[in-house]
Amino acid sequence: MAPAMSGDFLKGRDRVTDPAKLDVIAINQAKDNEQHRSIVSRSFVSDTLTAPSKEMYEYAIQASLGDDVYHDPNTAALEAHMARLFGKEAALFVPSGTMSNQLAVRTHLKQPPYSVLCDHRSHIYACEAGGIALNSGAQAIPVIPSNGRHLTLEDIQNFIVLDDNIHFALTEVIELENTLYGSIFPQDEIIRISEYAHKRGIKMHLDGARIWHVAIETGTPLDVLCKPFDSISACFSKGLGAPVGSCLIGNKEFITRARWFRKAFGGGMRQTGFLAATAAFALSNNFPKLTSVHQLAKRLERGLLEIGVEITVRTETCMVFYDPSSIGTNYTEIAERAERLPRPLSLGGSRLVLHIQTAEQAVDDLLGVLRDLAQEKKAAGFVKPCSKS
Repeated sequence: MAPAMSGDFLKGRDRVTDPAKLDVIAINQAKDNEQHRSIVSRSFVSDTLTAPSKEMYEYAIQASLGDDVYHDPNTAALEAHMARLFGKEAALFVPSGTMSNQLAVRTHLKQPPYSVLCDHRSHIYACEAGGIALNSGAQAIPVIPSNGRHLTLEDIQNFIVLDDNIHFALTEVIELENTLYGSIFPQDEIIRISEYAHKRGIKMHLDGARIWHVAIETGTPLDVLCKPFDSISACFSKGLGAPVGSCLIGNKEFITRARWFRKAFGGGMRQTGFLAATAAFALSNNFPKLTSVHQLAKRLERGLLEIGVEITVRTETCMVFYDPSSIGTNYTEIAERAERLPRPLSLGGSRLVLHIQTAEQAVDDLLGVLRDLAQEKKAAGFVKPCSKS
């Protein structure tokens, strides 16, 4: 029987605990969440903005309650499934795609000096806060593709460091990204690069944050797409619409070492069953929806072309890149007009990103904004400049 607590003790305890109490759930939280999902459905800023559905949460609330640093059944099941799906031996669930990429580099690299070769636009180089240098002490070799779209074997050969000249850091990892800026990296070129790298003992890492789009668009299984790589990072929280998480995938020895580094990086998590369940729900229910996303993106592209808007990169998956100067307007004017609609649209400049929650009406409304602006500019005397031959 627990000992009785005195009134003074209880008052003292309450003085400590009462200030800590917090209720973050709004009175109308369910309504607010639906409103947020509506806002997301009209945003073209990024597919990272997708909001978990009620069905996803209802599934996830049933998840296991283990501790992932030791063992959580649902997380372990997700990792085993991802390994099989990608044709590798093991996988590791991590909080983010950035951590997954950085763990891959740190795990592959053993003894400096060393370098990582990648596209100059790649997320691992341009958008991960200098993580290659910070976390691994490695030099990045950012390469501008000679064809303007994707790296080729010839690009790799021109910049890779292979000899023992003490002035340079040997290249030990080649990192590719698929998709990159919404464009699909040709598989035959990936194979050429991989064969060249592996003959020289160089590791291949894939930032496959949006590899799901490649698989859907090309009809190629994920294990086939990823066979040329020693490690893969695959994201659940972009195109697939889960709230948090990515998986790092590779052989058993690699993942065992990466798990150690995950702990050192502060990425060891506890009750991850809930997050693993949202990822499983996304794989089962949201992955197939990417077909419709691509169709909607291409419908948007066709609509822009019909209005006279220049498309700067042909749409292959979920991103549309455009230049509105061809109809006499600019991104700021478009964004301001879109914000003033009865149901506002959110835009992010030259890139329009569609996702599983993008509403078809949002696409129609965006085309309406561009159509109206084109007509207004024409009426005001704007004449599209003749293209240079």
